[in-house]
Amino acid sequence: MPAALPLDPPDSRLIDADVERAFAEDIGSGDATADLLPADAHASATLTCREDAVIAGIAWFDACFRKLDPAVAIEWRVRDGERVAAGSVICHLRGRARALVSAERSALNFLQLLSGTATITAGFVAAVAGTDVRVLDTRKTVPGLRLAQKYAVRCGGGHNHRIGLFDAILVKENHIAAAGGIEPAVAAARRLHPSLLLEIEVETLEELRRAIAAGADRIMLDNFTPQMMTEAVGIAAGRVALEISGNVHLQTIGSYARTGVDFISVGALTKHVRAVDLSLRLHLED
Repeated sequence: MPAALPLDPPDSRLIDADVERAFAEDIGSGDATADLLPADAHASATLTCREDAVIAGIAWFDACFRKLDPAVAIEWRVRDGERVAAGSVICHLRGRARALVSAERSALNFLQLLSGTATITAGFVAAVAGTDVRVLDTRKTVPGLRLAQKYAVRCGGGHNHRIGLFDAILVKENHIAAAGGIEPAVAAARRLHPSLLLEIEVETLEELRRAIAAGADRIMLDNFTPQMMTEAVGIAAGRVALEISGNVHLQTIGSYARTGVDFISVGALTKHVRAVDLSLRLHLED
């Protein structure tokens, strides 16, 4: 089943590795501009969110600054998963000035990307309010940041589909064609990986019936019309969980949810992300 709350971020070692990669591409051999500041200068900084948003990514933000200044003081006014209004001051920092300016861009990149993912997820979750549907993410993530984005989806109230190709089986049209049909594909999956969740993608109501008979754990209805979705719910009759995928937008997800399906997967949660507008202002101290 999909992962849900609580909002535990990935292991700190993974976050540290994300930060290492970010610093390697941004700081490289050193921050030439930061060298203009006195080595012993200290500064304070204020982080403001310039738009309504759901915050996610605090652990990555903090790790960036602590990587360069282990003694940096960071005071948050919000937690991951909280919604903030435009103009809200959400964090104060104090530490070595060189560290603050050098870590700023990478820290903001993580926080604005992950908050963007959480914010768009919250919009989709709100659109299915009043139903029992769970909004799922997909594998359409930024390379190298999958666990970070999937954590952000949970911050927005969504749920995680499989993490990768290793923890669940999703048999799609190409797999079915190569295996010789739905039935042999299901049989092979059960034989090779009996403990993994087995999901079959279908494109017609007849394929749905065959997938149910073959013993799938979950069935993905690919690009079904709302009428077909309603028919599919009747055919399944609670025997197998149904997931909708394809052509899912904020304008359509509500009507899809009301057909009675169990899950709706939305690639746009992690693929079409617009970063949240954040501003970090620094003040040198005497």
